[in-house]
Amino acid sequence: MNWKTILTTVCTLAMVAYLVFAFVALSKPAEDKVCRELRVGIEESSVGGFLSPSEIRTMLTADNLSPVGRALDNVDLGKIERALEAKELIEKAECYTMLDSIVMVEVKQRIPVVHVINSVGENYYVDTHGLPMPASIYTRDLLVATGNISRSYAKNALAPMANKIQADPFWRSEIVQLNILHDGSVELIPRVGNHVVYLGQPTGISKKLERLRKFYLYGLNVAGWNKYSRVSVEFDNQIICKRNKK
Repeated sequence: MNWKTILTTVCTLAMVAYLVFAFVALSKPAEDKVCRELRVGIEESSVGGFLSPSEIRTMLTADNLSPVGRALDNVDLGKIERALEAKELIEKAECYTMLDSIVMVEVKQRIPVVHVINSVGENYYVDTHGLPMPASIYTRDLLVATGNISRSYAKNALAPMANKIQADPFWRSEIVQLNILHDGSVELIPRVGNHVVYLGQPTGISKKLERLRKFYLYGLNVAGWNKYSRVSVEFDNQIICKRNKK
């Protein structure tokens, strides 16, 4: 008995059966096909989002755009995409039909990276692209930014800093607050240690954070995390510390 021949024959028959099924399914008149299921995929993020597939379905139902139970010929995929992209929580949406009368919606959501509470009383989130989002829609703990923060500063300076911090697991857990001074310079408030870190102007952030990481590893781990009240990494190749009087 030639098992290889038998296996090849079985695979060939299975492929032929699938092609016949697909041909019959695709040959069925569009007006006779009814959407039987709406599937939703949401792009993963290291920071974490706030939308669920059920919320996407609820949005479409509220806008009378749910395709379930409708003839596929009457489902406007483009209209579904535009309606979802008009939502302030969604960055991009793609909608298409699959075999077995399934409509698939893939969503990329806007991800907030920093919570702004500025000196003039504004309270909002900023997403990965530096665009504002209302604070009321999101409850998860985030990096907080306070002080002199205009919308322009939030987009061009604050968001890039927050993206770098959020992308690094160590800094994401260690830094809890950014304070922006009147001249646009930046202070960091760490979770561990009784000190404030001064970054200076929001330039060369990656190098400054790496220098601070080495100072934490080789300096404060030995000297003690509460030895200094202020640590400055503003200038290249040096770290300036102010001793804690206590």
